[in-house]
Amino acid sequence: MSTNGRYTITAALPYTNGPIHIGHLAGVYVPADIYSRYLRITGKDVAFICGSDEHGAAIPMRAKKEGVSPQVIIDKYHAIIKKSFEEFGISFDNYSRTSAPIHHETASEFFKKLYKDGKFIEETSEQLYDPEADQFLADRFVTGTCPKCGNEEAYGDQCENCGSSLNATDLINPKSTISGAEPITKQTKHWFLPLDQYESFLREWVLEGHKKDWKTNVYGQIKSWVDDGLRPRAVTRDLDWGIPVPVEGAEGKVLYVWFDAPIGYISSTKEWAEREGKDWEPYWKDSNTKLVHFIGKDNIVFHCIIFPSMLKAEGSYILPENVPANEFLNLEGNKLSTSKNWAVWLHEYLEEFPDKQDVLRYALTANAPETKDNDFTWKDFQARNNNELVAIFGNFINRVVVLTNKYYDGIIPAPSTLFEIDKQTLAELKAYPVVISSSIERYRFREASQELLNVARLGNKYLADEEPWKTIKTDEERTKTVMYVALQIASALATLSEPFLPFTSSKLKSILDHSGLNWEEIATKDVLLPEGHQIGKGELLFSKIEDAEIQRQLDKLEATKKANAAEKKAIEPQKETATFEDFTKLDIRVGTIVEAEKMPKAKKLLVLKVDTGINTRTIVSGIAEHFTPEEIVGKKVTVLVNLAPRKLRGVESEGMILMTENPEGKIVFLNPDEDNVNPGAIVS
Repeated sequence: MSTNGRYTITAALPYTNGPIHIGHLAGVYVPADIYSRYLRITGKDVAFICGSDEHGAAIPMRAKKEGVSPQVIIDKYHAIIKKSFEEFGISFDNYSRTSAPIHHETASEFFKKLYKDGKFIEETSEQLYDPEADQFLADRFVTGTCPKCGNEEAYGDQCENCGSSLNATDLINPKSTISGAEPITKQTKHWFLPLDQYESFLREWVLEGHKKDWKTNVYGQIKSWVDDGLRPRAVTRDLDWGIPVPVEGAEGKVLYVWFDAPIGYISSTKEWAEREGKDWEPYWKDSNTKLVHFIGKDNIVFHCIIFPSMLKAEGSYILPENVPANEFLNLEGNKLSTSKNWAVWLHEYLEEFPDKQDVLRYALTANAPETKDNDFTWKDFQARNNNELVAIFGNFINRVVVLTNKYYDGIIPAPSTLFEIDKQTLAELKAYPVVISSSIERYRFREASQELLNVARLGNKYLADEEPWKTIKTDEERTKTVMYVALQIASALATLSEPFLPFTSSKLKSILDHSGLNWEEIATKDVLLPEGHQIGKGELLFSKIEDAEIQRQLDKLEATKKANAAEKKAIEPQKETATFEDFTKLDIRVGTIVEAEKMPKAKKLLVLKVDTGINTRTIVSGIAEHFTPEEIVGKKVTVLVNLAPRKLRGVESEGMILMTENPEGKIVFLNPDEDNVNPGAIVS
């Protein structure tokens, strides 16, 4: 177990453009809370810090969509998110927001320090610009095809399909999300953090210093980025929402959200320290403090390359001890999507399962996406509750408490002679704090949750083997010993469960009328609950979840799926009028697919060889999820042959196959009459 020390624990700042869902909980907030609660129980000085990220481009986008100001959006979702966290039992020491004056001041001072020290470079460059909306496009204001995986719905800051961090100018076929217009490029001046100057520092600090103790998914992504060559990254952008750049000549520019947001950890710590009468600086500037960032895998680059480079550039801050990023959680076999409402929203869950916060915490922890993407299903959630929490943990506690009240009016009996099985059981119990600590301190929370359940299994097995309900009739002294030992296990569970199941822990402590123990005491003390101690009456820690409750959730998801399908099939409105001259520029011909193969490492793309009658050319088409290469070879298709060539994942595509979607949602080719039309025939 850890020695004494100070910890600053940060959890990724959620965007206030929507509520929290189970993907956020599983990836970031539940593991961060388990770790923070554990550290507190083991006597550490902990600052568990978070807050709302209110300057992302998604916020003004949402505001435009809803016809309100960005302030209305952030106030609405900040309140929902903060309340949800509180009701769910996430034990932040401070939950702030980046619209707070203390954050604006902290971020501005951080920028000015780096600016004064000459840590930025100033460049005038070409940026995407929406001529119809009359504004520059960055982040989520632009979508297009990812240059790395071919995903046609990548954003200007990130591809959510492959996880790559992007710049808006990297996108192929970019499109403004504001007006739908094709962007032009326009010159603008910005300040950049020259990440390339920090490459040797990052190699020494992470790639050499943390090769063995950081998670392989985190280490691998960092190494890939550094090996690929780091480039300067803009710390400012043209936008009217955010923290104004605090230097002359920067009118109309704000701090880029990736620069501003992580400083939110520092400003939130300042806010907490001021409220509690503490000094914030030791939590960020004392080398004896351990800084740990809990994030999802889409934030690895920002927390392991960019933010550490910012801290290094500033010069007075500590660097993270670890960044235990998780992979993604899917829902019922499909990727979570806020835009498609394919999610289990925390605030809705709390309304529908008001007394089952710990059930969701446990289900998400036991199935945590620690090393690979995992899938949440409502059937698994039900099974975790009924077969594990109710049948193992709850069953053991219920039997112990009911029998103690039945046999001894709730007073813990004095043990007599301890048999070998009693000594062995108590010895096993003493070992669990170290075992669970080892798992938690290596960020293996899934493993730790199962070790906790093993404590309850130990108690169930002990009672099943010793059968106090039988010995009470033949050997009262033996029964007292068995119940005494079982109550020691129950007492240990009250403390050991606190990081994982805080509401259950609190309820169990109330039943046992005991405030709990120090983690270390469970591993060292022979007596956890003394003889003569009066416990309370029994109450169920967990209740079964019936099939009807689960079916309601499945029905809700099915309704969402149907609504999404209906929206997708809705007739698109007519586009703007095209002139006859516009149409005559299009050269559409009949072609025959003569070869087809999957694009390596791309889920949606097929590489086709198409005989157009003019020549046989390569066309990359996003149809791999609808057709196998074998079934389309020999098919005649309609091809736009004079489309400007585009490179997709290194392959030059020289045209476009024309397709549509039928009423059943299946992608189909616009097929010419195969008997009467030859390749090269013009479609007019």
